[in-house]
Amino acid sequence: MNCTKCKQELPDVLHSITFCPFCGKKLTTTKKSRTKSRGNGTGTAFKRGKTWTAQIVVKYEDLPPFDMDNPDNERRRKKITRSKGGFKTREEALQYCQILKDGPQKPKQAPMMEKYWELFKNGAYANLSPETQRVHRWAWRMMEPLHKISMSQIMISDLQNVITEKADTYDKAKRCKNLMSLLFKLAAADGYVSKDIPSFVQIPKKDRNEREAFSETEQAALWKLYESGDIRAGLPLLMIYTGMMPGEAMQIRVENIDLKKQQIIGVGKKTKIRKDTPVVLADSIIPVVEKLIEDARPDGLLWPNHRKGFCTIYYEALEAAGVRRLSPYSCRHTTATALAVTKNIAPETIKKVMRWSSIRMLDTYAHPTQEDALKAVNTL
Repeated sequence: MNCTKCKQELPDVLHSITFCPFCGKKLTTTKKSRTKSRGNGTGTAFKRGKTWTAQIVVKYEDLPPFDMDNPDNERRRKKITRSKGGFKTREEALQYCQILKDGPQKPKQAPMMEKYWELFKNGAYANLSPETQRVHRWAWRMMEPLHKISMSQIMISDLQNVITEKADTYDKAKRCKNLMSLLFKLAAADGYVSKDIPSFVQIPKKDRNEREAFSETEQAALWKLYESGDIRAGLPLLMIYTGMMPGEAMQIRVENIDLKKQQIIGVGKKTKIRKDTPVVLADSIIPVVEKLIEDARPDGLLWPNHRKGFCTIYYEALEAAGVRRLSPYSCRHTTATALAVTKNIAPETIKKVMRWSSIRMLDTYAHPTQEDALKAVNTL
């Protein structure tokens, strides 16, 4: 047996030695060849720790020989591979070999935000209430500067600019931020962005005193308008005397009203206690409810169940009565203020009327004035 490099004859006693004792060449040993389970160029998989790694040979590069004076002495080649680890099973790693063979994937270009808006509208949006759908449509219009931008290119500063320029109050900013979160969650599911990006957007603090209550004089003006035959005044009056939320009043149907028990059922929104607790009807508001039932729409609704038609009737009544243009939600604040301050009703009873889960909500809804405080101390 001769060395393949220096051609020196090797003694038989050295047949088990790995390297040539004359030149150091690694000796070739004969091994029983193993039949390949995969063809050339299809890649292989091997275990590294607890996971499997996929590997594919891309090409071979020629290297200079050991003996530069004799270039033909030995042909040397370097194997260039491409690999990816972290697979749970060998089968997953082998399947990925084809992707490695095709070369590195091009960087993903995320679709524009408007694509995920359409995806949202064709999905979860359809199961939302009409009022919630309207809120999302409004927020989408406010986000118009972002419609044509790729989701992966939208920065936190871009989202913050929309909030700063388009949403100047807590409620408006909250609506925009909620929609941003929904759209980013969809894009995150496709692997383009992080779903947490909108969480870094800052919105204005909620002003607990931004809602005002109608004064007794203004309530009297609304009653005067109603008694003159203007049925539109029945809308703000019913909301004031029941403490209903605008979204609840918007969906009242004749079938929800039980005049004998003096209550409205099936219109509660948002919390479980409001959904389960009937709206109580005062004796003084019963005639108004009866008149509203007589003039109900053909579909059974007392008013249009979309915000534009509902608010048109509401604000027309305020203008005709000559009172301040307070929002529909101010009616609920008026109820709480009247019960707590004017009528001095026990907090637990107010909680039942307002369908709250805690009397702590009274701090948010009741708005006593300095005069109310003076009257209170004068009763001591």
